[in-house]
Amino acid sequence: MRNDLLRTIREAGRRIDEAAFPDGTKLLLMPHGGRVLGLFGPRDDENFFWTNPALDGVESARSLFESAGWHNPGGDRTWLAPEVDFFLPNYPKLDRYAQPRELDAGAYSVEKEPGRYAMCREVRASLSRSKIDVAVEIRKEIGPAPDPLRRERRLALPGDVEYAGYTLRTTVRVLEHRGPGEAWVGPWSLLQLPHGGVLIVATHGPAAPLLCFGKLNPDDLVLGERMVLWRMTAPGEHKIALRAVAVTGRAGYLHGAGDRACLVVRNFGVNPSGEYVDAPWSDPDDLGYALQACNVQSALGAFSELEHHAPAVKIGGDRPAEDVSQAWAYRGKIDAIRAVAERLLGPLPEAAGSPCPW
Repeated sequence: MRNDLLRTIREAGRRIDEAAFPDGTKLLLMPHGGRVLGLFGPRDDENFFWTNPALDGVESARSLFESAGWHNPGGDRTWLAPEVDFFLPNYPKLDRYAQPRELDAGAYSVEKEPGRYAMCREVRASLSRSKIDVAVEIRKEIGPAPDPLRRERRLALPGDVEYAGYTLRTTVRVLEHRGPGEAWVGPWSLLQLPHGGVLIVATHGPAAPLLCFGKLNPDDLVLGERMVLWRMTAPGEHKIALRAVAVTGRAGYLHGAGDRACLVVRNFGVNPSGEYVDAPWSDPDDLGYALQACNVQSALGAFSELEHHAPAVKIGGDRPAEDVSQAWAYRGKIDAIRAVAERLLGPLPEAAGSPCPW
């Protein structure tokens, strides 16, 4: 799969780079859109991330990259928040949603060193509410993330459990701005994963997610004392959000087939004193959300998104917004992956009456 993806994208006329770390982790990095497109373990060529089926063939991949629509190859991407300012140009009207081409279809410049890979891009936008014109630099540095369980003596995992991971440092810096009013900008990280799994969010206590859009089947949601679980299998498009004060900074996504499973965990910093500026479209003053998830099975494709925000900075200030996160991924027998999930995220409910796939 990895070699096929490399060949297809290159023959479709786009750059794709490879990176490898000492623990055997292999990455595919795509400057077009600034994405980590693939995450692979040392022994397996199966991608932990979702990629667009258009990348299965050269002609369909070329059509995707030459289209006037959203260039969504999949993987791990960075957008800018607030969504209503950058993606809804006619807000408060909701008649048009547009991914800025400079942001998600632009070519990032690349810096490569042993053990480190960086992508950088300048994005210009006009914010829909304040009408401020802004130039923002997005810089993404990718480096190793050793297995967080490597020192755990009491967790004996079978030798066939495979690990891969990386650290992502994202910096958003305002280069210039023009116009009156006050506005904010912050990093928004979105990880696309295969559809049909279970979201597992570790929380500090009982927490009820906000439904941003779509519908929630009560049978797909479990609200625990220190955990939120959501079975992401529904048709359509549905999104939830959790506040910074509730989440621990760790969320996972588990999916599998037969007796094998995959777990991808996003580990990220949370500061409830920071300014989390993304909000539901219907109530832009409802702020403070650090963790979001989106179930998509529609014309956009079939994937599940694990999303997080970092605190924003005020446009006109002298500080950049920064986010440091890790992606930790495991593949193996179901019992072993469940043990990994419980170590990293907390005790999981039993299969009966819960969305856990056991």
